[in-house]
Amino acid sequence: MQLPLLAHIMKFSDLNLCAEIVSKLPAKLSVATDIQRLAIPEVLAGKDLLALAQTGSGKTYAYGLPLLHTIINDNTHSGEICALVLVPTRELALQVGEALKLVSASMGITVLYGGVDKAEQLKQLEQNPLQRKPQLVVATPGRLLDFLRQQQLSLSSVKQLVLDEADRLIEMGFWPDVESILEFMPANRQTLLFSATLAPELNDKALKLLNNPKKIAAQALNSVVSDINESLYLVNKGDKARALTALIKQHQWSQVLVFINGRDDADKLAKRLVKAGINAAALHGDKEHLQRQQTLEAFKACELQVLVTTDLLSRGIHIDALPVVINLDLPSSAPVYVHRIGRTARAGDNGIAISLVCHGEADSLKAIKLLTGRDLKLEALDGFEVTDKPSSGESKRAPRDKKANRRSQNKRSAKEFAAKRTKFPTK
Repeated sequence: MQLPLLAHIMKFSDLNLCAEIVSKLPAKLSVATDIQRLAIPEVLAGKDLLALAQTGSGKTYAYGLPLLHTIINDNTHSGEICALVLVPTRELALQVGEALKLVSASMGITVLYGGVDKAEQLKQLEQNPLQRKPQLVVATPGRLLDFLRQQQLSLSSVKQLVLDEADRLIEMGFWPDVESILEFMPANRQTLLFSATLAPELNDKALKLLNNPKKIAAQALNSVVSDINESLYLVNKGDKARALTALIKQHQWSQVLVFINGRDDADKLAKRLVKAGINAAALHGDKEHLQRQQTLEAFKACELQVLVTTDLLSRGIHIDALPVVINLDLPSSAPVYVHRIGRTARAGDNGIAISLVCHGEADSLKAIKLLTGRDLKLEALDGFEVTDKPSSGESKRAPRDKKANRRSQNKRSAKEFAAKRTKFPTK
């Protein structure tokens, strides 16, 4: 599917948003990004939307500002939930909720996610500090569906639905929950899908949810931000941790976000970095919510130099001026690579993305090249000679002698039978 690609400079004051919202935007956000300029008029016009936008392009305000505008100007609602935003992770739910609260002091916004006390969230739903029920809810699918099934929440008044990081909702297995949630809300609604990549599976599912959607793109399909300086180094699999330590010590970056595929591996790597004198910590889904929140806040505040994480933070999480992202492991899913390195070079800043690649990741690298349409060449890393050999694809085990195997089996069977006769003699 070919989406229109446009570029133009426009101020938020030119996008027909109500003055109350524009006046509360941070001072540095006077000019809309491409996705904001393209999406806001379409959302205000009431159209369903399929929007492609890179991470860090400002898509939260691209859908969030017109949602708030619609709620402010809608005199027909009765204090019930008018808009719902579904996101894949609790960290993204918190970030989206906080961003929208900054420009919406006149209305109630509630954020729902798993891993915390349900009773406290239920209290927020029943009555917020403004003595009004929330009109906009940001939620992860699992926790929201839990509230719906227990009839502790109603979506009967929802007029606008946003699926943020829609492809990630599919990858993480949330789509059945999304489909169940849809049964609790009116069919006659405006639906907005935002994603950084557009896989065929998402395209098929999206078309079933959307009604004659407007399709927009702020960049080419599955592309990488041009302000990212990418380097891919070929190293031995067993040298990756040592190479990472050497790079961090050599460059003395103020902040480094390291992606690794396994949760246990994340903990082990963080401990190894700390032992090497590097201020590091691990963050993944097995950590308690409070610990995850404190670790992420410490990293954002530059109190922590290196954060080792799984793909928990590959989507949507904004870290101001993050200079470096390093893939210790290439992801098995090519779109995840785009999201991972998109954590740097956000909002026009420059960034560095480094991947440490071993021969065993050849298929993953090939898939990433195919998706992004770029020739990502592997370089040598000084001080780390590659001694591992590429796999030939052939088994190292010698061919089995099937006849010999049968003879051995026959001998074993005869011995076992004789042993049984000795143990249980016949009369």
